Amino acid sequence: MPDALLPQSLPGDLEVTPALATEHGLTDEEYAKVQEILGRVPTYTELGIYSVMWSEHCSYKNSIALLKTLPRDGEKLLAAAGDENAGLVDIGDGLAVAFKIESHNHPSAVEPYQGAATGVGGIQRDIFTMGARPIASLNSLRFGSLENPRVRFLFDGVVRGIGGYGNSFGVPTVAGEVVFDPAYEGNPLVNAMSVGIVNVGETVSATAEGVGNPVFIVGSATGRDGIHGATFASVEISEDSEANRPNVQVGDPFMEKLLLEASLEAIATGAVVGMQDMGAAGITCSSSEMSEKGGVGMDIQLDRTPQRETGMTPYELLLSESQERMLIVAEKGREKELEDVFEKWDLHAVQIGVVTDTEHVRVYWHGDLVVDIPAESLVLGGGAPVYHRETSRPTYLDDTQSADLEAVPDLEDDSARDALVSLMGAPNVASKRWVFEQYDTEVRTNTVSGPGPTDAAVVRLKGTGGGGPERGLAMKTDCNGRYVYLNPRRGGQIAVAEAARNVVCAGGEPLAVTNCLNFGNPYKPEVYWQFTEAVGGMGDACRALGTPVTGGNVSFYNENPSGAIFPTPTIGMVGLVEDVEAHTTTAAFQSAGDVLVLVSPSTWQHTGGIEGSEYLSHVLNRTTGDAPHLDLEEEKTVHATVLAAIRGGLVRSAHDVSDGGLAVCIAESCVFSDLGADVSLDLEGRRDAVLFGEAQSRVVLSVAPSDLEAVQALAAEHGAQATRIGTVTDGPLRIEAGVALEVEVADLARPYNTAIPEAMGEAVAAV
Repeated sequence: MPDALLPQSLPGDLEVTPALATEHGLTDEEYAKVQEILGRVPTYTELGIYSVMWSEHCSYKNSIALLKTLPRDGEKLLAAAGDENAGLVDIGDGLAVAFKIESHNHPSAVEPYQGAATGVGGIQRDIFTMGARPIASLNSLRFGSLENPRVRFLFDGVVRGIGGYGNSFGVPTVAGEVVFDPAYEGNPLVNAMSVGIVNVGETVSATAEGVGNPVFIVGSATGRDGIHGATFASVEISEDSEANRPNVQVGDPFMEKLLLEASLEAIATGAVVGMQDMGAAGITCSSSEMSEKGGVGMDIQLDRTPQRETGMTPYELLLSESQERMLIVAEKGREKELEDVFEKWDLHAVQIGVVTDTEHVRVYWHGDLVVDIPAESLVLGGGAPVYHRETSRPTYLDDTQSADLEAVPDLEDDSARDALVSLMGAPNVASKRWVFEQYDTEVRTNTVSGPGPTDAAVVRLKGTGGGGPERGLAMKTDCNGRYVYLNPRRGGQIAVAEAARNVVCAGGEPLAVTNCLNFGNPYKPEVYWQFTEAVGGMGDACRALGTPVTGGNVSFYNENPSGAIFPTPTIGMVGLVEDVEAHTTTAAFQSAGDVLVLVSPSTWQHTGGIEGSEYLSHVLNRTTGDAPHLDLEEEKTVHATVLAAIRGGLVRSAHDVSDGGLAVCIAESCVFSDLGADVSLDLEGRRDAVLFGEAQSRVVLSVAPSDLEAVQALAAEHGAQATRIGTVTDGPLRIEAGVALEVEVADLARPYNTAIPEAMGEAVAAV
């Protein structure tokens, strides 16, 4: 290439040196590879591009090799994992569901409101960029102890941010989870999920095609917010992280609502060839990824970009993560159609480039070439680095898995009652009403079952069923990081299995998963061992349960000066409800006199132990032992039994046994319904394990007495067992399990309903 065509440095650009490359987060080897790719020293702007595109957040350089081992095929999948902005699954009736989950952990740690808000906004754009209309939002949140004022500040800000953006945008927040543990102190996890619906065949790909086709930037103007946000998300949180506040994007949900409607209308014109959200790394990411996917290049006239701040440089414009923006490739000759749609919605739609046959992204600034990079060299699966990190089994497992829990004193009558009441007020068990009452859970009027007394949310799909019963989607986020910490492989399996179990309990058939993998520093061998094992466990469960992975997100570097978080591979699960009126099932008891049935594997005659349980953590202040028992083949028999019973009209309520064990499961159903129960648990093992052990693959059903034999027959047919354990009553909760436990439902409801509001109190205002 003649020197005259080489990219030019601009006045004010820093001289590119190995030291500057290091400051940008590139290793010596990576900087050398950049020079080898370009055949020269990069310009300052090009260095910035490589720094964000090769950051962990964008390149997945430390995870992609393992992610490719997950099951990513299925007859109902319409897009392979990672091929599009979100997963896409055929659900019949000519419809497909698009869904995805992503993290906004680091931004939320330094600016909780905007960090959470822009996480919600970003994941919605991933859905409607494909042409799908978002119909539901979910979230998965992790914080330290609520006794810490800083944690209360973060918790309050994140919840307000989710509500502030989601409520204004107009999509219901229908489900989620909130977990508190000192392991998340200083490094909260904020994972946001969106679910949307689109007609099959009417989606748009994030692909640039057609040499000569125009390239538009649409939506908001570009500012300086979020510059190097992807790089910030690829380092550990430290005491200096407050200085990264400018790396946190600022969202505008009202602008996003306009962008949603304009984008879907533009797609309907047929003039859109390809579209991608400008999330991490902004224009840089969308232009390079769309070009590489289409095997083409782009020439960008960057100075045409609408700007909301003066004096912005190419470096800033290309790396800005300003929200509510899209990059669109349109069909040549139909530019006016696109411009008219966005003008109608008072949004920018400016042609800033053209598709070329160069396979390079070339950026011009007032006529000067400032960037010339092969698109393939920037993207995941292309020229970006791929690493296989060193692994080492954590030494703490020697202590935790050899812990002698038999030495823990077992329960007596009074201590059993006290433990149950205490667990009902444990922040991880207690009602999250304080959270979800800040969310609009019913906007658009499709929410059949939202947050509260249900194991998974259910959203109606209006107009489906071909004149018969309307169908719906069940959806859930789930993970127990404590389990993954104690046994990463089994913990990864349980995350998938429990999400599926929750979907089944709500009346849905699990279809597929998305995931958000939250871990510590991948350069630490023990952390990478956790990651490797957890991904393996997820793959085991997804294959066993027939729920392929549609895509997701990896968030490394979730550490603070005190150490890493619990490894937390959050699962987002979507399932199909064939009849939303008849099959949607609550966890609340319905009538006194109904029979309580424990559905469990047919070979399972014991409770396991108390290892890894909420009882051990909250009541005894210990996190040790192994993860609870799980056998995936056994798990499948329970799912099949429960789903068949629900579809057969035999189930009044269904609630899976999880945090707090069987006693808490039953107590929650009592609180949800203001009904009591008489229960007799003739199970082997310690009394504390019978009541509070968390062995998996168990569901408590309430059924009419006349339906008991039918449920038991279904269980036998599917290879499970359905054991009568009690009766729903109008009185207190009574449990016989080697100890005699009796407690009024009001005494269970009080700590359950007040624990989190009382913990928040006036403390937030004082921080």
